[in-house]
Amino acid sequence: MAKYKTFIEITVFMYFNKPSIDFVVIFIVRTYLIRHFDPFGSSLMQFATLNLMDLSKNTRFVKNTAGSLGFDYCGIAKAAFMDEDARRLEKWLQNGYHGKMQYMENHFDLRTDPTKLVPGAKSVITLMQNYYPKQLQTTDGPQISKYAYGKDYHEIIRAKLNEFLSRIRENIGAIAGRGFVDSAPVLERSWAARSGLGWVGKNGNLITRQSGSFNFIATLITDLELEADDPFAKDYCGSCTRCIASCPTGAILPEKVIQANKCISYFTIELKDELLPEEMKGKFENWAFGCDICQDVCPWNRFSVPNHVEAFEPLSEIMNLSTKEWEEMSEEMFRKIFKYSPIKRTKWKGIQRNLKFLKD
Repeated sequence: MAKYKTFIEITVFMYFNKPSIDFVVIFIVRTYLIRHFDPFGSSLMQFATLNLMDLSKNTRFVKNTAGSLGFDYCGIAKAAFMDEDARRLEKWLQNGYHGKMQYMENHFDLRTDPTKLVPGAKSVITLMQNYYPKQLQTTDGPQISKYAYGKDYHEIIRAKLNEFLSRIRENIGAIAGRGFVDSAPVLERSWAARSGLGWVGKNGNLITRQSGSFNFIATLITDLELEADDPFAKDYCGSCTRCIASCPTGAILPEKVIQANKCISYFTIELKDELLPEEMKGKFENWAFGCDICQDVCPWNRFSVPNHVEAFEPLSEIMNLSTKEWEEMSEEMFRKIFKYSPIKRTKWKGIQRNLKFLKD
């Protein structure tokens, strides 16, 4: 009788809490096994019931906490080896598409196996934050990628990610977890797709149906077991090739392959050479730091809405400085203005190199 009572309680629980299909399947299997093989009555049934209820409760807490911290999206995937991604990454590196970004060759096994980063990892949580700005550059000044309009997202998102992990530990218990914000060997776009948040477009960006692709991505790998979301299975790029046709350097190849060493962002940020390749002359379309062309032309970004994060408010200098003012900026002034900006990554010499390349 106790078994049937527990079954009814769980049925009511599932009706009101709308758990994932994984939860329902696991519950049915466990119920069958326990009802047929538990010689001690309802003890195992009650244990399994509580375990599943905790799983659903913890998952809701994780997603609610993400929302309360201002993240726009939160998805969860089961931690597992990424077979297909491993093959794609290996081929991409063999083709030399990473250029002089030698760090991309390091820690290959860590990029494709989350348990190498967090032993015993069970879940990979993907968090996304909209960064589309309230205003765009309107001067004739050099173009700056929108993600760099405000303060350095690495610092802002990392602080929120640390708070996110701290709250989980306070409410659920001592769990192992490591957070990553575009600074470690994690294939964040693939995990986002596996978490049901969107698909990887032809331009290599993670695209959502709700707001396009102007989103920062953070990843938390943990040994906490959670309900996984259904992977995003469909590709809504369809036959559209606007990003491919619009890339001035031809960096976007078929099959969602990005030849990074031909990308304007690579040349203006990652490449540390004193001189930029002569064959790229006239192809940068006034971009001095990064490039948004493949995102600006994407039809899905018509759904982009301005973010409301104070830290991402555009610096007035980025919005208003003319090309002449950028060229005459001293190194001391550069350091002062961009002290908390992602632009400091390329340093004053890098920006001056880029400006000279655009001018010559």
